[in-house]
Amino acid sequence: MSRLSHSEIHMVHRIGWLRAAVLGANDGLVSTASLVVGVAAAGSGKPEVLIAGLAGLVAGAMSMAAGEYVSVSSQTDAENADLARETRELAETPEAELEELTQIYVERGLDRDLAEKVAVQLTERDALGSHARDELGISETVTARPIQAALVSALTFAVGAVLPLIVALVVPDARIVFLVAVSTILGLAVLGGLGASAGGAGVIRGAARVTLWGALAMAATAGVGALFGVAVG
Repeated sequence: MSRLSHSEIHMVHRIGWLRAAVLGANDGLVSTASLVVGVAAAGSGKPEVLIAGLAGLVAGAMSMAAGEYVSVSSQTDAENADLARETRELAETPEAELEELTQIYVERGLDRDLAEKVAVQLTERDALGSHARDELGISETVTARPIQAALVSALTFAVGAVLPLIVALVVPDARIVFLVAVSTILGLAVLGGLGASAGGAGVIRGAARVTLWGALAMAATAGVGALFGVAVG
């Protein structure tokens, strides 16, 4: 009798890089497009618009990388501190830690005898790993990775920021605001749909919520650019 293999792909396995990738690309597209639209709406020429957009791309990518690294590093520090404390407690009070693990399984629905057997076997195999997973909620799947998050955020921000810069480069000066806004909304819809699909959520809903906030951001910066452009002019 052959053994059946069972393989599943769960969305949570993607959460580490997916969150940083979607956030980075969305921010790159929205912030750079908004900057380009705002500067163009102020009456600036194409060279000024492109310089502002390129500066926004570089500054934004670095800012995203730094922000993600600091944020995820803080999570990593907290996880390491909890693991260190758990290691110390396992060495000093192993009986109490075994009882704690047993109670966790009892609360999850196992009867006392079975819960104790499971706790004993898992403790003998990997005591720290069992407590990290079942007591602290730390596992390899969702553990924090600061460098990965920083690099993904910076790269995806830059990728997202390229679209409005290309559009601003190739279209006539008088059409920059309109065409950058339209292409950005389309790009956001695609990005939102892809992100929702990869995360297992509804595509239409994911696209709608991303495009809404992107449109509001561009409208706000266009208004500021037009207001100050008229005031300066």
